Amino acid sequence: MVDDNAFHREHLCAAVTASPELRLVGAADDAASALVLMQQQCVDVLLVDLGLPDRSGLEVIRHVRAHCPATDVMVVTVFTDERHVLQSLEAGATGYLLKDATAQEIRQAVLEIVAGGSPISPLMARHLLKRFRPAPVPEAPLAKAVLSTREIEVLQVVAKGLSVKEAADILALSPMTVGTHVKNIYRKLAVNSRAEAVYEAGRLGLLAL
Repeated sequence: MVDDNAFHREHLCAAVTASPELRLVGAADDAASALVLMQQQCVDVLLVDLGLPDRSGLEVIRHVRAHCPATDVMVVTVFTDERHVLQSLEAGATGYLLKDATAQEIRQAVLEIVAGGSPISPLMARHLLKRFRPAPVPEAPLAKAVLSTREIEVLQVVAKGLSVKEAADILALSPMTVGTHVKNIYRKLAVNSRAEAVYEAGRLGLLAL
């Protein structure tokens, strides 16, 4: 494991050594020391902090993935933002824990990785779920956007109960043109009668019911 903070490093060491199923191979306080240890032996699991004094923990992850592909890397850090989570996973990390994890949570996470799992702190998992959540399906366009200005004018007149001829006179259109507009309104609103058209138009905010 590699962590420049002595307190956290000792916490990680204690969590591992307390488990009879795990064995601590080595601990380092910077990236350079950790890479020297990895050159001597490719361990099963490497616990690494991201904020190291000599280089980013991401570089350590990439190096390990390139030179010890069988080694699983679990990030243990204070960074809780989505960017660090994604960068770590993209670099090759298998798990992501926060430093406030208990010794039991750390032991369980290491054992989970060894068993083929990918432990991630709940807060980090929430970030990932938000990122990959399907985008909401846009609502169907309202009739206001579907009906033309002229069709809305015809609908408003027809809604008053006037005949096609009376509507044509008011709008200065031919009865045939008004009839065509009415048919188009029915089709676009998916209705079959004047009453249905008036109701649907009112529901969509085109007319005051």
